[in-house]
Amino acid sequence: MNKLFFAISCLFFFYTIGQAQSTALEATEHEALLHIQVTDMESNVRMQDLIIFEAKKSGKQYKGISDHEGKFKLLLPEGDIYLIKISGLGNEEDYSSIEIGDEEGYYEGSIVIQYEPAKSYTLDNVHFDFNKATLRNESYAALDDLVDVLTIKSGIRIEIAGHTDNIGEEDSNLKLSQARAEAVVKYLVSKGIAAKRLVAKGYGESAPIADNESPEGRQQNRRTEARILDNL
Repeated sequence: MNKLFFAISCLFFFYTIGQAQSTALEATEHEALLHIQVTDMESNVRMQDLIIFEAKKSGKQYKGISDHEGKFKLLLPEGDIYLIKISGLGNEEDYSSIEIGDEEGYYEGSIVIQYEPAKSYTLDNVHFDFNKATLRNESYAALDDLVDVLTIKSGIRIEIAGHTDNIGEEDSNLKLSQARAEAVVKYLVSKGIAAKRLVAKGYGESAPIADNESPEGRQQNRRTEARILDNL
């Protein structure tokens, strides 16, 4: 199960009626300038994190990637509420939300995003043909999202972990889970991710996360996970 630990962010805004500060990005009458700092729960900087601000009214997303100091800047249109999301391995975790007012003058401020990421993520919407290691077409969007994250986080190495339910022979399930993990790795390599950054491991039915006595539980157990191993 994915789990994200985070602290309440601190947001301080101030208004200026005159000229905005001279930066690469500048606040305007209609766009707020946000200074974002990303850290772990012990205030250590987090580099190469993709943070998403999604506008409630328009649904449009504004994205930024933390640099070597864990920082980035972003311009956001005023007069909207933004849901803050943290992009993990193949999914997005909701973090918090902020409201950007629509007032006269320039709107500029700072926010600290402090969280401890999960080490293991279930890859939602990655599916295979029944009793085979053939990826279904609907899996590619989720895997392409994983490619994007791995491209940004160029220094990490991950394990692709395959799991099954307990229907069938244990040995067959183990082989099937291994083949499915290898199929995912093969796809990621085909999209430009270096093979040395990927490990395929099948666990068969040995690590259930739900009761195998119900169809719903078995469906949860048939899953593919991405696990962060280390940095290269």
